[in-house]
Amino acid sequence: MPVREILLLGNPLLRTRCKPVGRIASEETRGIARDLRDTLMEFRARRGFGRGIAAPQIGSNRQMVYLDFEYTGALLNPRIVRRSKQMFKLWDDCFSFPDLLVKVARHTSIVVEFHDEAGAKRTLKAKGALSELLQHEIDHLHGILAIDRALDVNHIILRSEYEKLFTKTKTAL
Repeated sequence: MPVREILLLGNPLLRTRCKPVGRIASEETRGIARDLRDTLMEFRARRGFGRGIAAPQIGSNRQMVYLDFEYTGALLNPRIVRRSKQMFKLWDDCFSFPDLLVKVARHTSIVVEFHDEAGAKRTLKAKGALSELLQHEIDHLHGILAIDRALDVNHIILRSEYEKLFTKTKTAL
């Protein structure tokens, strides 16, 4: 399947609530999963980062995300069923605004129920980085973007400014 265009911040499709995947074993569902995988891999090769992608980011209004980080594959109709009380803060990024970083608070651990591509009901217990990633991608399915979760207006920064201010680079002498 082809690599799909990633919708960017401002596209109204990113703000819509996705519909559940009905026919899990259909060719349409498999095609969306392949497109998500291929688009994620192409973005990662081109930009040097990327662990997951949600269907609305490629213009599909279905409850589906694809991960390639600690878990690899499509999650259909994912639902967070448990959240830890403990939170952590991090700088988040997104394919739909790749030049921005947003500081957000996320739950330290979550439990997600979903169907895999074969239609089997699965449960995924996630903590740390995987927990954050799942929360980010599942938010997309509800029309919620990381910028909506910014701690405040002072916690949105261009990636280039973040790198200048917060990363240490070694220079040759």
